[in-house]
Amino acid sequence: MPTPNTLATYLSKLPLIAILRGIQLHECEEIALGLYQQGFRCVEIPLNSPDALRSIGLLSQALPADCLLGAGTVLTSEQVSQVQQAGGRLIVMPHTDVALISFARQQGMVCLPGAATISEAFAALHAGADGLKLFPSESVPPSVLKAWRTVLPADSLCLPVGGVKPAGMHAYLQAGANGFGLGASLYQPGWSVQQVMHAASEFVVALA
Repeated sequence: MPTPNTLATYLSKLPLIAILRGIQLHECEEIALGLYQQGFRCVEIPLNSPDALRSIGLLSQALPADCLLGAGTVLTSEQVSQVQQAGGRLIVMPHTDVALISFARQQGMVCLPGAATISEAFAALHAGADGLKLFPSESVPPSVLKAWRTVLPADSLCLPVGGVKPAGMHAYLQAGANGFGLGASLYQPGWSVQQVMHAASEFVVALA
């Protein structure tokens, strides 16, 4: 069993991270709580979204305690600290920056850096990453992930992110993926709550 409050724990109910890029402050609570009802326990607000830190602050109060909330597109240690102060605990990066990974872990944050090569994957894990964001997913297709799995530590968490569709998840799971980060296929600016919930349900059903 995963130890409490690890990334694996939060992914154990539903191995999906909701990436709400571009979400607005006025809608974030309703959408995030709706996703929670669908089974999501990991929510990421990319920092290049409008009022991202305010949204994280609002959701840190609104979401139940068993939800892991944080930020994506984190590029600096200052941003890590800002996310922490806002109430977030998850740091998602588009790249492998070993110094930033180490800093985030030193602050007690859960860190999911981007990796597109096996060298980046090992560097990220060595720096203390809680998992690997395979980004963009096209750089690490199922055939490549299967090869990675022959050399990565068995307990490494690998999550394809970017362009993931419900129909494409099975091949990744067969190759050794532990979950997925869902962006534009789950939420796009301007979508209604109903559209987001419909998209979420398609991913949930595809995992069943």
